[in-house]
Amino acid sequence: MTTESLASTVTLNNGVKMPRLGLGVWKTDNASAAKSVSAAIQAGYRLIDTAKQYGNETGVGAGILEGLEKTGLNRKDLFVTTKVFNGDQGYESTLAAINGSLERLGLTYLDLYLVHWPVDGKFVDTWKALEELYYAGKVRAIGISNFDVERTQELLEYANVTPVINQMEFNPLNQEADVLAFAKLTGTVLEAWSPLGGGAALNNETIQTIAQRHGKSAAQVIIRWDWQRGVVAIPKSSHIERIKENADIFDFSLSAEEMQAINELDEAKRDLWYSDFAWHNADGHGFKDSVDTWPDSPENYAD
Repeated sequence: MTTESLASTVTLNNGVKMPRLGLGVWKTDNASAAKSVSAAIQAGYRLIDTAKQYGNETGVGAGILEGLEKTGLNRKDLFVTTKVFNGDQGYESTLAAINGSLERLGLTYLDLYLVHWPVDGKFVDTWKALEELYYAGKVRAIGISNFDVERTQELLEYANVTPVINQMEFNPLNQEADVLAFAKLTGTVLEAWSPLGGGAALNNETIQTIAQRHGKSAAQVIIRWDWQRGVVAIPKSSHIERIKENADIFDFSLSAEEMQAINELDEAKRDLWYSDFAWHNADGHGFKDSVDTWPDSPENYAD
């Protein structure tokens, strides 16, 4: 029997091995991102996920450098993901955009590059650029994020390379059943952003009861549920002890009954979707294409 650990990987459809559990850094400033990433690497994490949109690639890069120095690991020991910013989408602009991300991250290549959102009228051209970057060896794998079945099908009509990943909002209250089923048909791995589902999921009575039964936190139960469903998860935390706690899921397992109980919590309610963005609305209302900014405050990452 294979031992489960933070070193465990899933083999993507292009043969690249990707860690099954990693660290996310959305809504994290550069200072806390650096501290979190370094701590995560020292705690055994090998998958780090960021995006230009998050405004913290520089901090993530600093954390990678420090983490590697403190552990004696090499760049090849990590799996680093970033994403094409919505405002950079399109063929030529995507080809150029990767250079800025690599510079901010302090890297010479990416392990995984994702189309962050399927921007109307642009995501197919963006994908063509990602294929070129993949063929050129600047990225080891390419994938998509926030693509529903309809948009994934449209992309596949033009794609020469099948996405290895579809990163979706996925948690006990939003389980993306149709997207997950379609991903399995295409050999695409589902990766969960916001895997903990916020307070509504963490405070859910069913999850709390299961957590008490195992002597674990609600977050650990949810991450274990992801693990047993074969979904890659990237829980975000700026607290070192919580980063360690989130990875402490390998000394217990959920029964079939417990898995089913959590499966039945699905409300199919997304917190963020296409209608929230200006690029999907004819009148331009919604979130505009701008990079997030967060004040670099030490109190944001207190232990």
